[in-house]
Amino acid sequence: MPMRDTLTSLRYRYWPDHLLGEILSKRWTETAIPVILLLIVGFALSRSIDHFLSPSSLADTARQAGEIGFIGLGMALVVIVGGIDLSVGSIFALTDFCALYLLDVLNWPVPAVVVATLLCGALLGAVNGVLIGYLRLRAFITTLITLIIYRSAFDLLIQRYSNSIAAAFPDIPSWNFIGGGDVFGIPSVALVYIAIAIFGHIFMTRLRPGWHITAIGGSRRSAYNSGIPVRRTIALCYVASGVLTSIAALFFAARLGTVGGDIGVGLEVIVLTATVLGGITLGGGKGSVAKSLVGVLIVLLITNGLTTLNARGGINRMALAGILLIAAMVDIRWQKNRTRIISKVYVAPTYHALPPPPATEIGQGGPFEQNDKLRDVELIGLGRIEAPEDVILDRNNNLYAGSRHGDIMRFFAPDYQRMEVFAHIGGQPLGMAFDRQDNLYVCIGGMGLYRIKPDGTVEKATDETNRSMHSVNDDSRLRLADDLDITDDGLIFFSEATVRYEMDEWPIDGLEARGNGRIICYDTKTGATHTALRGLKFPNGICVASDGQSILFAETFGCSIKRLWFAGPKKGQVEVVMDNLPGYPDNINLASDGNYWLALVGMRSPSLDLAWKMPGFRRRMAKRVPVDEWLFPNINTGCVVKFNEQGKILESFWDLRGENHPMITSMREHRGYLYLGGIMNNRIGRYKLDNADPNYVQYDKRWGKLS
Repeated sequence: MPMRDTLTSLRYRYWPDHLLGEILSKRWTETAIPVILLLIVGFALSRSIDHFLSPSSLADTARQAGEIGFIGLGMALVVIVGGIDLSVGSIFALTDFCALYLLDVLNWPVPAVVVATLLCGALLGAVNGVLIGYLRLRAFITTLITLIIYRSAFDLLIQRYSNSIAAAFPDIPSWNFIGGGDVFGIPSVALVYIAIAIFGHIFMTRLRPGWHITAIGGSRRSAYNSGIPVRRTIALCYVASGVLTSIAALFFAARLGTVGGDIGVGLEVIVLTATVLGGITLGGGKGSVAKSLVGVLIVLLITNGLTTLNARGGINRMALAGILLIAAMVDIRWQKNRTRIISKVYVAPTYHALPPPPATEIGQGGPFEQNDKLRDVELIGLGRIEAPEDVILDRNNNLYAGSRHGDIMRFFAPDYQRMEVFAHIGGQPLGMAFDRQDNLYVCIGGMGLYRIKPDGTVEKATDETNRSMHSVNDDSRLRLADDLDITDDGLIFFSEATVRYEMDEWPIDGLEARGNGRIICYDTKTGATHTALRGLKFPNGICVASDGQSILFAETFGCSIKRLWFAGPKKGQVEVVMDNLPGYPDNINLASDGNYWLALVGMRSPSLDLAWKMPGFRRRMAKRVPVDEWLFPNINTGCVVKFNEQGKILESFWDLRGENHPMITSMREHRGYLYLGGIMNNRIGRYKLDNADPNYVQYDKRWGKLS
């Protein structure tokens, strides 16, 4: 290799230029940037103000953060569901008055005061909820009106009762503990906030009602069509916001015991600023408890810092309003242009050199010499099925294939003319395999590994695995489960083509040519899932080898077939079986004679082979050229090859004109025929094999016939 190529290889293999892109990715952008901003603000103020981060100062900040944090949680809830609540300041003032009036004037016991104040907050929030949720009024104008009404009611009440409240100074230990108590130095308000925040996190991320809230914020129409009670959920979010605001008012009333006329004034600006700074999208559908907390801390540090620097109250409000304006503008512009920005930074091609491909031209000889054996292949389901990426047959000779509409289609033997929807899954079915009990396991792009029982019942097997601690990107979720096979002991090995991109973004992963893929192992006995091998370049086909202790897998963009030992003395080792294919390998399956079938989904070309060595060129191509005009493999020529354990090519099958199968992603041998699938085809092919075992059924041979 020339010196320049060597240096380029080292640079793009080891230089972490993709880390910035990871930080700008969907999850990290929304979480890391607010945290970084919080650290910057805290560091700057600590350098400018003496003792700004002292224990006493932090304790005061914790009390304020708890009080405002409750309101922030309520605001986050209504923003995530797709609304806004401008009346939180007035609700805060009214519930503060309610607590002090009941305690100081009516002399109610503290537990009754707490319950009544929470009910008051729920009632005030319910007014917004009914108007916005059930009557479908605009959230902005509705809460602006209730802000005015609630504030007017508060002003009328304090004119009459403020002196009575101010004259009373009850000395009640439980009330004093609410306002100023602590446990091991941690303020009581902070402890309650932590408890509610933990519950809120579980509620939003692990419970179905929380998922409903996020779904409604993302698309109300889609949520309604999915059967989610949209109006009721929206109304309850505003009720919850009122309750959380009343909790904040309780701690505030217990701490200060005042009903001044300026209570709650401008609070909606503070909370909205905290919400946006925390990374909660104003458009709805995205947000979390952690983001709300981070936003509240940022705002409190700024306001407390300005107060310590003797800034006037007007300056504080102007600063917050300016920050809110800038944050809202950035939020809106980011949501509009996020994909374009990420594509410029996140896509990080690397150096990827392939050896010269073996000859395939007619007349040059060799195992890959082109022919036209697949020209007259028999067609099944022509025009009635779309995107059958993988095909498989059961013990009764029925044929199964996936459809891009999210269905598993079944063609009935013997002529395969009659077909039905065997199961509806909802995602793109890719690799398939039967187990001993005739359950059909299917890799679903973007969803994970699913199991379909013989009666058509669909069950989720797994959709996540262990997260690698050294990865910036969250790689616990399965983004592109691709192909699979099952061992005699019930272990399911399946490939995940990429951990960085979604299924529809697979061309970008190919453009990068990084080791973004991995092989996952799912244990059907324990239900445990773990990553068996990482750092692969778009791993694809999986096949359990005849030795029962290893699997063969294809690295599509590596143009290679490798072996991973999962048992025996070589456990954990990886061996190269073939490293220089003329095309890009896809699915692998067993042949009746003990060898293996391999589909080549596309052929290599000199221009693309050259582009693999030019990461800068590919980066510019990603920025300036539409994806449908990128350099791609030649997928207009279908090819299937047979090879043995040593990687020797025994036979090849081509369709040069691309009339029957312009691309082939899978093949399955069954009773003397080879069945062909292709993710861009609208048909399934059947080719009669010469000298093949007419009684060969893959699962009967592996596990024996059912008794």
